[in-house]
Amino acid sequence: MFDVAAMRLTLTGLAPATVVRPGPPPVRRPRVSVVVPCYNYGHYLRSCVDSVLSQPGVEVDVLIVDDASPDGSASVVREIAAADDRVRAICHDRNRGHIATYNEGLSQVDGDYVVLLSADDLLTPSSLARATAVMEQHPEVGLVYGRAVAFSGDDLPPARTTATSWTLWRGRDWLADRCGTGRNPLRSPEAVMRTSVLRAVGGYNPELPHAGDLEMWMRAATVSDVAFVGGADQAYYREHAANMHLTSFQGGDPKGVLVDLAERTACFDNVLGGDPRWRDLHDLSRRTLAREALTYAVRSFEWGKAESWPVDELAAFAADTCPRPALAPLWRALALRRRVGARRSRRHPLFLPGEQVHKVRARVAHRRWQQAGI
Repeated sequence: MFDVAAMRLTLTGLAPATVVRPGPPPVRRPRVSVVVPCYNYGHYLRSCVDSVLSQPGVEVDVLIVDDASPDGSASVVREIAAADDRVRAICHDRNRGHIATYNEGLSQVDGDYVVLLSADDLLTPSSLARATAVMEQHPEVGLVYGRAVAFSGDDLPPARTTATSWTLWRGRDWLADRCGTGRNPLRSPEAVMRTSVLRAVGGYNPELPHAGDLEMWMRAATVSDVAFVGGADQAYYREHAANMHLTSFQGGDPKGVLVDLAERTACFDNVLGGDPRWRDLHDLSRRTLAREALTYAVRSFEWGKAESWPVDELAAFAADTCPRPALAPLWRALALRRRVGARRSRRHPLFLPGEQVHKVRARVAHRRWQQAGI
């Protein structure tokens, strides 16, 4: 028997949620529109589209938007569209950037549900049927996601294809957890949105090229509830050197951390700032991100990297984002490490217990993400 009480215990400390047994497949076959933006990923495109067209239990249509790829991807796009009338193609004659490409594709969908699937990622078998079953039975839910399996190379790891639970959050509760962690728990290909919710919240924000996904999911949670498909893997997420978050925003430069913090702060400010309904959550988000910045600054001493990391900039970000008294212990910890010095801090016995605490917290956070997706 499905033990709801036991499952609730595994969610201790998370946002309030209702965990239920997965319901039966929907009687009707809902239609899912899948937008596939492509830039220099023509060599991955056939596998990506095949993973969509082979989805059982749903009707699918695919819109591929090639953003003037110089590698000849457009010819692959046209060949795929010519071979299946469920596929349409748009090929740009000049590069417009990924956000404009996303929004162009999303503006043209008309299915009941919508997925934005990068050309280098894939859906797992029956993932759309599993996701839409949740929204068909729970009309208040506008965003469904699950686990995304990371992979590289040509061989796909095995995927779990049987859902064991549905976790349902009120939109506000899911937002509260985002504000408490400051993190985006979705990689993107595993997300399925109700098209009416997409229309209500609008497209991707061109001012947030790095964190636009997070802002999109948060905006969805302001107008609908959120659900997580437990026990099954919903998508494959390809990790390789050309991933945008690696090439454009990190690139091995520690200052990429500052870019990431700034964009995530902008997400929370855009969605929650200025509206009295979300004031408490907005304050929580800024405190969380300031804490993260200070934690990076403190840990740079423990890693022996304080001389190369932007410690002063991280501290300035924290001071600008949240009142200092709210994070007094972290400010004291940073001041102490500065007195001890960058070289001595790495192996100083006074700081070793703190390093162990950080490791335990990281393991707990990873476990809860595996179990509940947040």
